[in-house]
Order: sequence, then C-alpha cells, then structure tokens
Amino acid sequence: MMYDYLIVGAGLYGAVFAQQAKKAGKSVLVIDKRPNIAGNVYTEEVEGINVHKYGAHIFHTNNKKVWDYITKFAEFNRFTNSPVANYKGELYSLPFNMYTFNKMWGVVTPEEAAAKIEEQRKEITGEPKNLEEQAISLVGRDIYEKLIKGYTEKQWGRDCKELPAFIIKRLPVRLTFDNNYFNALYQGIPVGGYTQMVANMLEGIEVRLDTDYFADKAGFDAMAEKVVYTGPIDAYFNFSLGTLEYRSVRFENELLDKPNFQGNAAVNYTDRETPWTRIIEHKWFEFGKDKNGNDLPKTVISREYSSEWKPGDEPYYPVNDEKNGALYAEYKKLAEKEKNIIFGGRLGEYKYYDMDAVIAAALDKAEEEL
Repeated sequence: MMYDYLIVGAGLYGAVFAQQAKKAGKSVLVIDKRPNIAGNVYTEEVEGINVHKYGAHIFHTNNKKVWDYITKFAEFNRFTNSPVANYKGELYSLPFNMYTFNKMWGVVTPEEAAAKIEEQRKEITGEPKNLEEQAISLVGRDIYEKLIKGYTEKQWGRDCKELPAFIIKRLPVRLTFDNNYFNALYQGIPVGGYTQMVANMLEGIEVRLDTDYFADKAGFDAMAEKVVYTGPIDAYFNFSLGTLEYRSVRFENELLDKPNFQGNAAVNYTDRETPWTRIIEHKWFEFGKDKNGNDLPKTVISREYSSEWKPGDEPYYPVNDEKNGALYAEYKKLAEKEKNIIFGGRLGEYKYYDMDAVIAAALDKAEEEL
C-alpha cells in the first residue's frame, strides 16, 4: 500500500476530500481521465477571459461553513446572476419579477401583477396532469408560452404535455424589482477562474491526469487503503444492471473580435425555434475585465444545446424519473456491499448537486472518515 487514499476524479468532491485528507496527514493520490483538473468547473483562459468549458458555473450558497472553507482557496468577486430571456427578440428579466411583468403586461404595481397572474391561473382547474398545466396553474398562460414552454421542451427534448407535473413544483414569482436569480447570501465567481481555485486545493498533492481508473482497476485499488470514487456509479459496476440515463449538453464556442456580444453573462432563448437553449458570454462573469482590471477587447460566447445522452457523451443531468431512480437504488445496494470504497459526487451518487452541496457533502464525508 503506497497511499491511504486513491481519489478517482479531480472535480470538486475529489479535490475537497483530497485537501482534507492531506491536512489530516494522510497520503493521497488523485487520478483523472481528463487532461485537466477541476472536473466540470474547469475554466480555460482564452484571450484573457476565463471560459467555463463545461457550462456556466456560478457559485452561490447560504452555508457559512462551505463559504468559509472555499474562500480559503480563492477570492470571490461580487458577480450576481441576472439572466435575460430572449423570446423572438423580446427581452425579459429573469427570474420572474416586476420588470418581467411590466414588460409582459404593462402593469406597474405589485397588486396589478398579482391580479393578472391570479386571473390567468384560473384556466387550470383540478390537479395539473402534466408540466404544461402545472406551469399555467402557477404563473398563467402568457408567461408559460413565452418564457417556459420552448426552453423546457428544448432542455428535455419532449413536449411539455408529456413531461410530469412534478418537474416544476414551484416557479419563483417576485413582486419586487429584484432580478438576482439566487436567494443566496454568498455569491460570486472565483477571481482567476475555477481551475486556479481547484489547483490551490490540490497543492502538494500528487495528481495524475489522462489516467483511466478502469484501465487497471485492480492495480489502482492495490495502491491504496481506500478509494474515493466520483465517477458514474453504473460504470463502476460495469453497467451490470443497465445504464443510468442523463441529459447532456453540447457547446459551440466562438471567439469574436468585438468587445461586447450581448451585454450579459447569460441570455436564455425561450422560443422553440431557436435551436440553442442559451448563450453564455464568459467575460461578464468577471465584469469584462482581465486580471489587471483592463477592459478586454474580444469576447468568447458559447451556444448551449441540450441533448439526449448516449454512452461516450459527457453526462450532465441525471434523469430523475421513476425508472432511473429505481435502477440507482439497485446500484446503491451493490455500492454498500463494497469494502473500502466511498462513492461521492454528482455521478457517484446519481444526483443533481449544486457546487456548494458537493463541497458540503465532501466535507461531511471527510469529517466522518478522517
């Protein structure tokens, strides 16, 4: 045994656990099959812009323990997520707030907005049978048609009438002029990008990239007392019970020779006809400035396309329906029988995790282990 812990995956869960284990005096080896650390929060510098390679990651949390921990490894800027929705050239403020309602109906006071929503909600009587009815029963038909329907259908690749109502239990409706997307006390983007932050967490820890655990699983297992595995749980068991499903996302990146493409970090395209779900303009996560505070002359945009996942694609969002939930439960039973292995993170636990929740879970696991 050369190491106390072998950590499979250099994403957030793996990096937090590795950092805590090293701090506790344990010997650690981190491996990742990608050529880079930081998993899906990986950022890559292009023309002075930190490009979020696997989609926009905006850190937000109400968990002070997590915030105190993560700010040891990066300084966070004051970025606030205020997306814009583009419906056939009409622009709306998100999440739904007084700016949205004013643009949609010309209403000016919270009472007028509330009355308009109330009147439109009445269209659905009885228990909503699908996502469409659920959305209309929450915010009315106008908002549903322009800001929910097309976007949701692109995201899931299915008609809203075919999607279960439970996907949207609630839709945030704010009768204030507040367009800060997250109700979080702490929010921002790490100055210098997420890759730098994860590199700081992994400082002094041996990391091997371009290294596939399954190429020599027995050999790797023999190197350490315990394994922390953050890859897909079904892959660990060689898909013996079947394959868990995901939604995937494809990005088309473009470097533009102009300082400003859309004036906002995120613009959602909410009509069905536009093939992409949103466009991210990465420079606005850091206010359009480089690390020395100078205005950046160019910009990088990413068009995001939602897609059905197939083996070989990057798995992004677990499909939390009954079938996949039942299959995961079976895999979890197998996982519990394994000796000296910890399954963690979004893929290891087949669950949609915000970044702060991944960090919290890894800290809790480390506390229990170490």
